[in-house]
Amino acid sequence: MGTPPAPTGASSPAGESNRWAVLALIGVAQLMVVLDATIVNIALPSAQTDLGFSPENRQWVVTAYALAFGSLLLIGGRLGDLFGRKWTFVGGLIGFSIASFIGGLAPSFGVLVAARALQGVFGALLAPAALGLLTVTFADSPDRPKAFGIFAAVATAGASVGLILGGVLTDALSWRWCLYVNLVIAIPAAVVALRLISAERPSHRPRIDWIGTALACLGLFCLVFGFSEAERKSWDATSTIAFLVAAVVILTAFVLTQRRVKGPLLPLHIVLHRARGGAYLSIVVAASGMFAVFLFLTYFMQKNLEFSPLKTGIAFLPMTAAIFIMAPTIQTKILPRLGVRPIVMTGMTLGFLSMLFFTQLDPSSTYAGDVLPGLVLLGIGMPCVFAPSFATATLGVDRQDAGVASAMVNTSQQVGGAVGTAILSTVFTQASDSYLESHARTATVAGDAAIHGYTVAFTFATVLFAIGFVIAAVVLPRRITPQQQPVQQTPAAEGAA
Repeated sequence: MGTPPAPTGASSPAGESNRWAVLALIGVAQLMVVLDATIVNIALPSAQTDLGFSPENRQWVVTAYALAFGSLLLIGGRLGDLFGRKWTFVGGLIGFSIASFIGGLAPSFGVLVAARALQGVFGALLAPAALGLLTVTFADSPDRPKAFGIFAAVATAGASVGLILGGVLTDALSWRWCLYVNLVIAIPAAVVALRLISAERPSHRPRIDWIGTALACLGLFCLVFGFSEAERKSWDATSTIAFLVAAVVILTAFVLTQRRVKGPLLPLHIVLHRARGGAYLSIVVAASGMFAVFLFLTYFMQKNLEFSPLKTGIAFLPMTAAIFIMAPTIQTKILPRLGVRPIVMTGMTLGFLSMLFFTQLDPSSTYAGDVLPGLVLLGIGMPCVFAPSFATATLGVDRQDAGVASAMVNTSQQVGGAVGTAILSTVFTQASDSYLESHARTATVAGDAAIHGYTVAFTFATVLFAIGFVIAAVVLPRRITPQQQPVQQTPAAEGAA
């Protein structure tokens, strides 16, 4: 089989009859975390008008969330392993709702940015707990592939759902409802989680690796901030170089400490395992490439096709629908027959082809003829990458490491998104500026330069997917067998909450 169930003998946090209810709850929470990365983007122009902050400061509304979320994921995952995934999950939901409420009420730019950072903090607690709960809930179930397929569909399509929901709420109500909507999701979810999920009682609680925690948080912060500075300023800016160099030094020190310390924050066997390591790398590359779609196609449709924000969000629906259809099918029907490697390679190939399709955009392009086919290709291809990668990245980990292994999935997505946004934005800017310098000033030259920048960025994205294809071919094993998995330790006793 491509993804056999994890070794039996572990009781799940919910009974057999409750497994699907737990999956629905986890899916709702994961959707909230993922869509929050894009839902605010649609609301930014309205928020800027209301609160009066400058275009230069606008990016901090997005960056504050990404910095807190990306830098704290590993410790968030480990806290779930140490103190129980139920309580970190519920705490994440409640904290996320409070932060969203503060952001919705924000009377000033500073309060809004602080609220977004607080959302990132609790998102870093919530996201690993959700995937960790999924891992242990379906650990001994033959329905594990189907569950991970559904989860992958939610996690992959959530960003485009955020674009649609952001457009609806901003047009119909106010930009503030792009934050208030999280209360409608998080508070009922927390109430249901308290009743539905059983509390784990770890047999022993190792001491937290505080040195590793500090190094990981600081290193990931410098990495994400360095890439955001590259996007905001340039690659040769002093702040960009300083933070990226600091990230390399600090994360190297983190790896060295994890090899020596007892009870490490991130046991290195989790990432050095061939299947899991290949899955993390595949997620990084695919997330980098996908950001080209959300970033540049959104601009192309609004600026060149003159779509409204809501219509732009709806334009992504075919891709979203394809993801929701394909992810469970791939996980349950195709993966057991073909194995992980050929499916991820297929996904990278489809991603490559979709980006190649977008490189043909020009001022006369239309949505139906030039955008839609590439979106459908991507909607089929990305589940081929994410669905098997999500399941493989947590397959066979010891129960007490499920949270940190899950955190690595989210970290891979976050780092991939930051890398992709920074690199592709730089490519776009340089290509557009070069076009303007080499062409006469006409009425259409600015629009033509932008489209040229998009196509060059998409060309670079094809290279990313080509790299992903090579990684999948070389690193990922074709099939994951029980012999390739670490032996699962005896689980801790569980009792009802």
